[in-house]
Amino acid sequence: MAGSDLVMYENEFVKIDEELQKLHQQANANVVFLVDKNGQLIASAGETHNIDTTSLASLTAGNIAATGGIARLLGEKEFTILFHEGEKDNIHISLIGQRVILVVIFDQRSSLGLVRLRVKKASEVLTKIFDEITSKSEKDKSEGKSVESPFAEISDEDIDNLFR
Repeated sequence: MAGSDLVMYENEFVKIDEELQKLHQQANANVVFLVDKNGQLIASAGETHNIDTTSLASLTAGNIAATGGIARLLGEKEFTILFHEGEKDNIHISLIGQRVILVVIFDQRSSLGLVRLRVKKASEVLTKIFDEITSKSEKDKSEGKSVESPFAEISDEDIDNLFR
């Protein structure tokens, strides 16, 4: 992700989560995921208990990366929307603002047209949220503020003690 050093605060996460919940409901989807381009799950909505979310997040990022390679071979910058149709489930994958990947898993209770319509609206909202996060991060950097990792106070000795 272009801004993998971005810091997301709770209020921004809440906005993202609300948008994913809304998309999940309005698209009549089974599951909605938001993943960074490195394959890390950011947030999800829906029934995730039967899904290996870690594997799905990383495979989705790999899918976007592979498709990006195909796009470049064909002279395209990137393919921003992917769709896979299965016997029971379908998956709609879209790149949001070159930053994050939105994944919608749906079945016959919904349609590709409905999912695409709802994803387009959600993408606009999510792009604005990530623009806010980016501008806040850039402002903090320009003011010389640094956000310390929550693990900064953990010493090597603390880590060693975990494995004794």
